[in-house]
Amino acid sequence: MRRLALLFLLLLLAGCMTGPDYHRPELDVPPSFRYAEADAKQTADTEWWKSFEDPVLTALIGEALTNNHTLKAAAANIEQAAAVLMQVRSPLFPQADYGAAAGRARTSGFGTSPLSSLIENPSDSFQVFAGASWEIDLWGRIRRLSEAARADLFASEEAYRGVILSLVSAVAESYIQLRGLDEQLAIARRTLEAYGESVELFELQHRHGQVSRLIVEQARSQYQTAAAAIPQIESQVAQTENALSILLGRNPGGIDRGRSILEMALPAVPAGLPSELLERRPDLAQAEQNLIAANARIGAAKALYFPTISLTGAFGFESSELSDLFQGSSKTWSYSGSVTGPIFTAGAIKGQVKQAEAARLASLETYRDTILNAFKDTENALVSRRKLSNELQARESLAAALREYARLARMQYDGGYTPYLTVLDAESQLFPAELNVAQTRALLLTSYITLYKSLGGGAVGSDQDKYLQLKDKDAKIGPFWALKPPFWGQNQ
Repeated sequence: MRRLALLFLLLLLAGCMTGPDYHRPELDVPPSFRYAEADAKQTADTEWWKSFEDPVLTALIGEALTNNHTLKAAAANIEQAAAVLMQVRSPLFPQADYGAAAGRARTSGFGTSPLSSLIENPSDSFQVFAGASWEIDLWGRIRRLSEAARADLFASEEAYRGVILSLVSAVAESYIQLRGLDEQLAIARRTLEAYGESVELFELQHRHGQVSRLIVEQARSQYQTAAAAIPQIESQVAQTENALSILLGRNPGGIDRGRSILEMALPAVPAGLPSELLERRPDLAQAEQNLIAANARIGAAKALYFPTISLTGAFGFESSELSDLFQGSSKTWSYSGSVTGPIFTAGAIKGQVKQAEAARLASLETYRDTILNAFKDTENALVSRRKLSNELQARESLAAALREYARLARMQYDGGYTPYLTVLDAESQLFPAELNVAQTRALLLTSYITLYKSLGGGAVGSDQDKYLQLKDKDAKIGPFWALKPPFWGQNQ
């Protein structure tokens, strides 16, 4: 008996997991970004939105992280993946159950032997039992499925981190866009008021014969141009407020304001290397976990070629009298082992293996494509930030020049040295130029957000720990997470 037990133990120890172990594929990672700043600061993993120095924006992001429904759904997906992992891993441990039964039955009296009259008819039966079963994972099928489920759990958590990053970025972008529209609206209203005063003045001068009707209508055309721009901007403000309200988990409505677009500070440019994106960006980590899961499912499919070994046992009591149920003579027990394996499946297992291998190939190409797009996003964000900074300087200089042009033209017109057409030309160029300055500054601030997002920033931070509801995987998955069954293998 000892020899059989020793042989069985050696058989278990010799068991191995089928299928390939995961190794990160070779990747063509560029050594650096083309438009990286030499004096960039390492701030991508901090609460970068506070760099705008607007407490209202910080409060709005905190509200979104608490109330956003998409984020709550992503958190629920982690719970779901954790529950799936618990289910998949459970066959690695012995399964125990219990049962009880009671019944009364009568058999036919015809065609029975004379001795049957000595047997009570109808008769009672009572039974209680406990059973256990265990599938020995000799070929690693369950362990491979557990590896895949564990990777799916990690992927869902990375998806949750990705939702956080996208949510924070969307709230910041919408708020900055809103403040940019507010500035454009203020410029339009200020310009409309100035144009209105000009129209009133020229109408008064026209009544006294000092100016022609042509000048009055020219001034009125300026006024109507500014007036037409205001409803369009107000509509954009309302739509942006409604979109931002949804991100905050509110009904559509108004949004509090903090610093103006001109008062917001420009954040520091974050540093980063292309290789760091592989560890920092949630979408890349999620794609790799999907690849790990697909790789593990190949082993689970290949394990179907090998026999399944199961052990079962039962112990209980059975009696025809309830009072005798737990007497020694009522004791029953049994144990058995079984080995089952495929002989001919008409390609069913082979098809599953090919399907798993094709799924891994698809996940691999998706992973590589996600990496390339991450590099593209970062390069685009870097060049956009730099060029928008240059553009803003040029537009501010243009607006300053047009402002001086308009002032001088007005002075010359009042002195009778130039026609009003010159004033009209200067002011008609100044109005859109000032709008463009506000719009470009908003785009520049937004480009910083895009840069932080492309570098994977904002997914880790002290404030976000309280929002990362499932960060402690051990506590959420339960005690079986820490348990390592016999011959457990880590293949990541």
